[in-house]
Amino acid sequence: MFAASVHAAPQDGGVLNLIAQPEPPSLMHGVVTHVSTQYVSGKILQGLLTFDTDLKPKPVLARSWTVSPDGLTYTFELQPDVQWHDDKPFTASDVKFSFGTFYPEVDKRIASVFEEYLDNIDASQPHQVVFHLKKPFAPFLSLLGSGLRPIAPEHLYAGTDFRSNPYNLKPVGTGPFKFAEWKRGAYIKLVKNPNYWKKGLPHLDAIVFHVIPDGSSRAAAFERNDVQVLRSGDADYSDLKRLGALPGVESSDKGWELYSGLAYLQFNTRKPPLNNPKVRQAILYALNRPFIVDNIFFGAGKVSPGAFASSSPYHDPQLPQYGYDLAKAKALIAESGVDVGAVRIRLLNGEKGGAWERLAEYTRQALQPLGFKVQVVTSDAATWFQRVSDWDFDLTYNFIFQIGDPYLVNAYLYRTDYILKTSPFANVGGYSNPDVDNLWSKVADTPEGAERTRVYSELEHKLNDDLPVAPIFEMRYPTLFHSQVKNLLQTATSLNEDYESVYLDAPAP
Repeated sequence: MFAASVHAAPQDGGVLNLIAQPEPPSLMHGVVTHVSTQYVSGKILQGLLTFDTDLKPKPVLARSWTVSPDGLTYTFELQPDVQWHDDKPFTASDVKFSFGTFYPEVDKRIASVFEEYLDNIDASQPHQVVFHLKKPFAPFLSLLGSGLRPIAPEHLYAGTDFRSNPYNLKPVGTGPFKFAEWKRGAYIKLVKNPNYWKKGLPHLDAIVFHVIPDGSSRAAAFERNDVQVLRSGDADYSDLKRLGALPGVESSDKGWELYSGLAYLQFNTRKPPLNNPKVRQAILYALNRPFIVDNIFFGAGKVSPGAFASSSPYHDPQLPQYGYDLAKAKALIAESGVDVGAVRIRLLNGEKGGAWERLAEYTRQALQPLGFKVQVVTSDAATWFQRVSDWDFDLTYNFIFQIGDPYLVNAYLYRTDYILKTSPFANVGGYSNPDVDNLWSKVADTPEGAERTRVYSELEHKLNDDLPVAPIFEMRYPTLFHSQVKNLLQTATSLNEDYESVYLDAPAP
């Protein structure tokens, strides 16, 4: 059971031991948006703002901001007297460089948004940045505060190849912890920033991320208190309940509010019979999603009610649901007029762990009563990534993190202009509907309010009918931690935050 972990008198000192799983490919999450990269570098690099657990924006490097009534001008007042870890001053020029040059180069998705919406960035004042938009863009604050947009130091990145810059492996930030050492295959060590711009913080002397490839070994390390925090992905789903019941261990689902994990079945809608909406609907009716959640993922989630997270203000709670109904599924196959058994369907499975392998096998069995001949093809993660990116699949399971506003992530699965061979998180299924494209454009251009909610509802209903992507379950991410760890979960991206206020109740000498 989760208990409040706030202490009246935070103690200084001690080393917090965490797990880097998998070992990150980079330590600059502005370049590589890998979850393990963000976990480590979120303590080193900081953004303009973050979000609390109620999804309200909170200041970080921007101490305040204002938005003009017409939604075209965003003015950010920056924190004064902030230094980079190499003692160079942090200024508005770093912010302008990051969003005007750095991110349009390393992230083509943000480049397309800025090309359409951003007019210019004014950094003429050293501690003020003004973004001028061409037209209103409702999710602009969510874009800046997603946790994936840290400010990059201009003096270390300007004029370089951003993707191969050596500071991606030894980052220099403004955060409470500084990079100290990376011993490949063993650990990554961060140490306290003695010149942190928030006086009296951080409390910890150091954070060590241990690289432990074997899942049972990671569970054992947590059980021995060799590591004090365990993310849900750090152990097999079958181990979480046992570990969470250990004496002196607390568990919480908090800290993922901005990252709603949505697991889905991706259809390649170019290929018969999956190009028929009735066939796609039948497949979803044939999948017992409560069984998937309860028995394959050991209760670590809940059935998805639609294309958007149920916690999102943009999800329509009146959306019609696809319950488990084999008779309805068979009727839809009959209505479709398609001989589903005439084509062998390949379900491409990437190595995400035992539960995902069991899910693939369950799906093969669940679709047999409809006449489907499903072949499960399992590959390593890199091969899966490439094959899905190249549209070389019929069915595949994947998941995304809905980062606040669905336009910022979910849209890439559905928009025609994102039918690209770039990543498995683009519109690899080939779905194209001009009405849906127009609605995505409309939600971006419509200010927050009742009309934007209505447009999102219309959009979600259309996606629910066409079903180019079948929502399976909303992923639950319990965090387990030993009770001596205090102030761990404070924001909507808690595990990936800077840990400035985290402390150990009884720090080691």
